[in-house]
Amino acid sequence: MPAKSTPNKSKSAMKRVKQDKVKALRNKSTKNTLKTLTKKLESEVTNKSAEGAATALKTVLSAIDKASKKGIIHRNTAARKKSALAKLVNSMLPSEAA
Repeated sequence: MPAKSTPNKSKSAMKRVKQDKVKALRNKSTKNTLKTLTKKLESEVTNKSAEGAATALKTVLSAIDKASKKGIIHRNTAARKKSALAKLVNSMLPSEAA
Protein backbone atom coordinates (compact mmCIF):
# COMPACT_ATOMS: atom_id res chain seq x y z
CA MET A 1 0.00 0.00 0.00
CA PRO A 2 1.31 3.45 -0.83
CA ALA A 3 1.76 5.95 2.01
CA LYS A 4 -0.79 8.71 2.33
CA SER A 5 0.36 12.00 0.97
CA THR A 6 -0.05 15.16 3.02
CA PRO A 7 -2.84 17.43 1.84
CA ASN A 8 -1.87 20.57 -0.01
CA LYS A 9 -2.20 23.75 1.99
CA SER A 10 -3.93 26.70 0.45
CA LYS A 11 -2.30 30.10 0.24
CA SER A 12 -4.76 31.51 2.77
CA ALA A 13 -4.02 28.70 5.26
CA MET A 14 -0.28 29.33 4.99
CA LYS A 15 -0.83 33.06 5.45
CA ARG A 16 -3.00 32.41 8.51
CA VAL A 17 -0.24 30.27 10.08
CA LYS A 18 2.26 33.06 9.44
CA GLN A 19 -0.06 35.68 10.98
CA ASP A 20 -0.71 33.47 14.02
CA LYS A 21 3.01 33.18 14.70
CA VAL A 22 3.41 36.96 14.63
CA LYS A 23 0.41 37.49 16.91
CA ALA A 24 1.62 34.83 19.35
CA LEU A 25 5.00 36.57 19.62
CA ARG A 26 3.34 39.94 20.17
CA ASN A 27 1.01 38.51 22.83
CA LYS A 28 3.90 36.78 24.60
CA SER A 29 5.90 40.00 24.64
CA THR A 30 2.99 41.93 26.13
CA LYS A 31 2.36 39.30 28.81
CA ASN A 32 6.05 39.30 29.75
CA THR A 33 5.96 43.09 30.04
CA LEU A 34 2.93 42.84 32.34
CA LYS A 35 4.74 40.34 34.57
CA THR A 36 7.84 42.54 34.73
CA LEU A 37 5.85 45.66 35.61
CA THR A 38 3.94 43.73 38.28
CA LYS A 39 7.18 42.49 39.84
CA LYS A 40 8.55 46.04 39.88
CA LEU A 41 5.40 47.23 41.65
CA GLU A 42 5.68 44.44 44.21
CA SER A 43 9.32 45.31 44.88
CA GLU A 44 8.33 48.96 45.44
CA VAL A 45 5.74 47.80 47.96
CA THR A 46 8.25 45.59 49.81
CA ASN A 47 10.70 48.52 49.89
CA LYS A 48 7.93 50.66 51.46
CA SER A 49 8.35 53.32 48.77
CA ALA A 50 4.99 55.10 48.59
CA GLU A 51 5.89 57.38 45.68
CA GLY A 52 7.51 54.60 43.69
CA ALA A 53 4.56 52.29 44.31
CA ALA A 54 2.06 54.94 43.20
CA THR A 55 3.87 55.61 39.91
CA ALA A 56 4.44 51.89 39.31
CA LEU A 57 0.76 51.21 39.96
CA LYS A 58 -0.26 53.81 37.40
CA THR A 59 2.07 52.24 34.81
CA VAL A 60 0.87 48.68 35.49
CA LEU A 61 -2.82 49.63 35.39
CA SER A 62 -2.31 51.35 32.05
CA ALA A 63 -0.50 48.33 30.61
CA ILE A 64 -3.21 45.97 31.87
CA ASP A 65 -5.92 48.12 30.28
CA LYS A 66 -4.09 48.16 26.95
CA ALA A 67 -3.60 44.38 26.99
CA SER A 68 -7.27 43.90 27.83
CA LYS A 69 -8.38 46.26 25.08
CA LYS A 70 -6.33 44.33 22.51
CA GLY A 71 -7.74 41.02 23.70
CA ILE A 72 -4.44 39.67 24.98
CA ILE A 73 -5.94 39.07 28.42
CA HIS A 74 -9.63 38.69 29.25
CA ARG A 75 -11.37 41.76 30.63
CA ASN A 76 -12.35 39.97 33.86
CA THR A 77 -8.75 38.85 34.34
CA ALA A 78 -7.65 42.44 33.84
CA ALA A 79 -10.17 43.68 36.41
CA ARG A 80 -9.06 41.03 38.91
CA LYS A 81 -5.37 41.89 38.49
CA LYS A 82 -6.03 45.63 38.78
CA SER A 83 -8.07 45.15 41.93
CA ALA A 84 -5.44 42.95 43.58
CA LEU A 85 -2.62 45.37 42.77
CA ALA A 86 -4.58 48.39 43.99
CA LYS A 87 -5.40 46.54 47.21
CA LEU A 88 -1.70 45.70 47.64
CA VAL A 89 -0.63 49.33 47.26
CA ASN A 90 -3.46 50.62 49.47
CA SER A 91 -2.51 48.17 52.25
CA MET A 92 0.97 49.69 52.26
CA LEU A 93 -0.22 53.28 52.50
CA PRO A 94 -1.25 54.68 55.91
CA SER A 95 -5.00 54.55 56.40
CA GLU A 96 -6.79 57.88 56.33
CA ALA A 97 -9.81 56.62 58.30
CA ALA A 98 -8.05 56.91 61.66
